[in-house]
Amino acid sequence: MENLDVMVLRTLRDWRTAGKRALLATVVRTWGSSPRPVGSIMALCEDGAVVGSVSGGCIEDDLIYRHTQAYASTSASAPAQGGGNTIPSGPPTFVKYGITADEAHRFGLPCGGTLELLLEYDPDAAALAQLVQALEAGQLMQRTVRLSDGAVTLAAARAPAELSVSSVELVNTFGPEYRMLLIGAGQLTEYLATMALFSGFAVTVCDPREEYRSAWSVAGAKVLSDMPDDVVVAFKPDRRSCVIALTHDPKLDDLALLEALATDAFYVGAIGSRRNNDARHQRMAEHFGLNEAALARLRGPIGIYIGSKTPPEIAVSVMAEVLAVKNGVVLPRDMEVAQAKNERAVLGNEPGDLVCGVARSS
Repeated sequence: MENLDVMVLRTLRDWRTAGKRALLATVVRTWGSSPRPVGSIMALCEDGAVVGSVSGGCIEDDLIYRHTQAYASTSASAPAQGGGNTIPSGPPTFVKYGITADEAHRFGLPCGGTLELLLEYDPDAAALAQLVQALEAGQLMQRTVRLSDGAVTLAAARAPAELSVSSVELVNTFGPEYRMLLIGAGQLTEYLATMALFSGFAVTVCDPREEYRSAWSVAGAKVLSDMPDDVVVAFKPDRRSCVIALTHDPKLDDLALLEALATDAFYVGAIGSRRNNDARHQRMAEHFGLNEAALARLRGPIGIYIGSKTPPEIAVSVMAEVLAVKNGVVLPRDMEVAQAKNERAVLGNEPGDLVCGVARSS
């Protein structure tokens, strides 16, 4: 599943390019509880088609009713019904939902929740095409809307920023898709890739081992056969990227992790037990010269502690941690796998067991 904002903007571009009238709704303010955060967008076409979301559904239904009723009355050459609604046009307008307790209940807003939308009518098709093209090319973009007439200005952004709105303009930052690079194409990778895809990540899987690639069954993920460290270099991880090693094989994982740690990836981690993780840190310090600061970015054992045992449960644990880091949530230390297991005195690997496929000498 692709990035929701890109999907909304691309669909809106297509509607406007085809000559259809449409509006773009943006959540600009919220008070109390709100089902969707500030910056959320949805697009509505004159035929009632909708993409994106600004609430749990009831506000979308109200906008669809108002918008399609206006067009239906015009096409029938009859006065608009339901209070004289007219076709939306002109400069952007603000609308609030959930101002009273009755309205909040009617529109499905949580208790005390109120939100304000900015409605842009018939956004310029050329500006939308330019924005979508930049996002598809991996650029972070700032979109500024002049409230007096709806004119749009686009500019490359250096860093993500919260939506801002004043009496003069609205400024919103749109980013390209978040990306996930998975090293290894085993069963755990299939579950994690599936979760990442429906969470809006573009997923790339790398495994030079034919026996693993041939069994891959998750549609929507790009599968590569090159060596993982070469793939990481070509992938060019940025602040919207994460790299996760899942093979348990140092020959595949270590060099890829080394390359990933030299990038701006927001999450770099590897699967493995506590002892395997300690051994990995020792190898990367001894053989590659990584210091404590560099190794502090290497997450492992990855995931949050939920007592997971099976591949799908482990994937849930890992995906939860990735999303927490992505969303800037600092998790309590006792949710870290190693810390939680140590506190619960969970037994680790036996000393003579294999560590990532490398036999330990006695």
